[in-house]
Amino acid sequence: MNEIEKLRKDIETVLAHPMLTPRDFNYLSKRIYARLHIMISATTLKRIWGYLNDGGQPRSSTLNILAKFLGYHDWDEYRQNAMLPEEQQSDPVMSRKLSVTEELRKGDRVRLTWLPGRVCDIEYLGGLDFRVLASEKTRLSPGDTFQCSLIVEGEPLYIDNLVQQGRPPIAYVCGKKNGVGFEFL
Repeated sequence: MNEIEKLRKDIETVLAHPMLTPRDFNYLSKRIYARLHIMISATTLKRIWGYLNDGGQPRSSTLNILAKFLGYHDWDEYRQNAMLPEEQQSDPVMSRKLSVTEELRKGDRVRLTWLPGRVCDIEYLGGLDFRVLASEKTRLSPGDTFQCSLIVEGEPLYIDNLVQQGRPPIAYVCGKKNGVGFEFL
């Protein structure tokens, strides 16, 4: 398997869905934009997957974006990982992380998702502090506040000092079994 085939396979693994129809490529385009705030057209994605055959090679800038979508710094880092023996390769889902104090600015909004069907939109307040804006199928409610320093996709999210409706602060875990996903809003 060449590096681009592996890249396609890894993206399908992260999405937990094969890329087979035009709708799948539109979905991936939207997911890339939600994560990175960078637009790749569905047509470009179709070319990379061979859904459209124009014989051209993908641009390095496009490959860089797809590698970033998987949590790598760029295409070169992805390729270096791909050349390692399989047991030494890093898992793209595990490598995508969000360091709160380094990567967020006050007012940034993030959507957290975890199984089964749980969604929670949060706002960064500064320091390690967050406020829940909206929530579906979780014990978190709009207005709740908590602290968190790191969000790692595919891992449980451990939050501290969760304050709900004036109750004493508690610790809480989101995505205990299958981990959480996150996207910028």
